[in-house]
Amino acid sequence: MSVDPTADLLRWYDAHARSLPWRLAPGSREAPDPYRVWLAEIMLQQTTVAAAGPFFEHFLARWPTVQALAAASDADLMAAWAGLGYYARARNLLAAARVVAARGDFPRTEAGLMGLPGVGAYTAAAVAAIAFGEPAVVIDANVERVASRWFAIAEPLPAAKAMLKARLQPHVPGSRPGDFAQAMMDLGATICAPRKPACAACPLAPHCVAHARATPTAFPVKPARKPRPLKQGIAWWIEQHGAVALLRRPPKGMLGGMLGLPGTAWRIGAPDEAPPFPARWQPLPAAIPHGFTHFELLLHMRIARLPAGTDAPSNLGLEWVPRAQLASIGLPTLYKKAVAAVLASEVQPCFEAA
Repeated sequence: MSVDPTADLLRWYDAHARSLPWRLAPGSREAPDPYRVWLAEIMLQQTTVAAAGPFFEHFLARWPTVQALAAASDADLMAAWAGLGYYARARNLLAAARVVAARGDFPRTEAGLMGLPGVGAYTAAAVAAIAFGEPAVVIDANVERVASRWFAIAEPLPAAKAMLKARLQPHVPGSRPGDFAQAMMDLGATICAPRKPACAACPLAPHCVAHARATPTAFPVKPARKPRPLKQGIAWWIEQHGAVALLRRPPKGMLGGMLGLPGTAWRIGAPDEAPPFPARWQPLPAAIPHGFTHFELLLHMRIARLPAGTDAPSNLGLEWVPRAQLASIGLPTLYKKAVAAVLASEVQPCFEAA
């Protein structure tokens, strides 16, 4: 039996590494592109590889360098990001691109990368290890699972992260830190699964304490999940001459900077019923359910069409978009669901102003 878990892991990675659009193959002599690594890691924050892949390809085709991305308008960037969720990432992505473009290049160390907007401990470690060869310890959800089982860490997450980092650090090879990080990620994604780990195929099985105890699924230990609160709000569907009114949300906060339907604030309890102006508002029979990270939302729709010669108040800051274009302008998922519900409903916006 091998006594070197790092060597066993890297041999497995050389043979079984996933082919991903932002990744170089093991053993490649090409230098990693920090822009591609950073862009991918930002997209992969709280997003699956399958979901991030098409967005990565689109972004790279449209903005092939960090300088090109830095020159993008806020509106174009937010529209291109629509569907990936967690929109603060998009705002930070653009802010970080502008910082990097202004300084001429990416910081090359984990500590330096932490100074970029939207770059936390995981992303800084990943970019430092993969793009710049720094022996940083990269810990994402997959690595948490692999390392928790490897060392049988009984401390619950997230408190156990510091312990995991300390236990992994001696195993990070100075010559291939990026490959080690990606190997750990791949192992968690393909072999060391949450419920049915394929221990017989795992290169770390001879070294894994949880495997030796036949208790791999007991790790990682997680605290009980708290229920998410339920919030409610109203969205106003305002239509005139075949166009629907949208409103750009404030730059900070939920869905910041994105186009959406005008509406009330989202609060716990019954939503505020005050409409933006007098009209014969027709309710959609069923509310639109949507889940955010920290709460659930029920969005209640109110629908009205303004007759010819009647305009919505100009101080509302509305942007009018033809109905036929609503599916292609990059709305967030919540508002895509709301648009689809209205268009599919028998309740059509055919009501005159009050």
